Amino acid sequence: MSHDPTFSLPRLYAIADSSLFTSDAAFFQFVEEQVAGGVTLLQYRNKSGEAQGMLEQAMEIKRRVGDSVKLIMNDRADLCVAAEFDGVHVGQDDLSVDGARRIIGSERWLGVSTHNLEQVKAADKTSANYIAIGPVFATSSKVNPDPVVGLGGVRTARVLTRKPLVAIGGIARENCLSVMEAGADSVAVISDLLREPGKTVRDFLAILG
Repeated sequence: MSHDPTFSLPRLYAIADSSLFTSDAAFFQFVEEQVAGGVTLLQYRNKSGEAQGMLEQAMEIKRRVGDSVKLIMNDRADLCVAAEFDGVHVGQDDLSVDGARRIIGSERWLGVSTHNLEQVKAADKTSANYIAIGPVFATSSKVNPDPVVGLGGVRTARVLTRKPLVAIGGIARENCLSVMEAGADSVAVISDLLREPGKTVRDFLAILG
């Protein structure tokens, strides 16, 4: 599918993983602090949850942030639609891009994770609105992470696609600029946002400009 020139991502792509929190209250507070800090795109991730619990969490996020933030559901195209999220993000082992697109329709955003250059080439031919590449650096937020692609992987991915490119994996305030300079349009962040999320978001936005 041809690149949509009207589609653009904010420079900071925040990911909120509810499995990292001991209570729903702490998780929702984390989300609200990020939004107060200026996050405009948030992916809700819950790898260990049951569908009903995930849907309830997703709907509560939607209730709290309203339309001020673009909300992306990780993995579950069906829950994306049910919770009235703005898009879904699928991995290599999840529902295919075409399968997800059939469920969410043409208007919602669809992102796909890639971990090597063959996957980037394949993703470029799909209806995905953006492509994530990573892990750029070593990451602690995945149990079995894929091999690190490094800044070189980001540079090469940039050559292979005109779709917006989200870099993910071990990205923090001290290295995010180097990732953007390598060709990423947006940086996805998980771990570095966990402490002082509001302040950290403001730091990222100041650095990324």
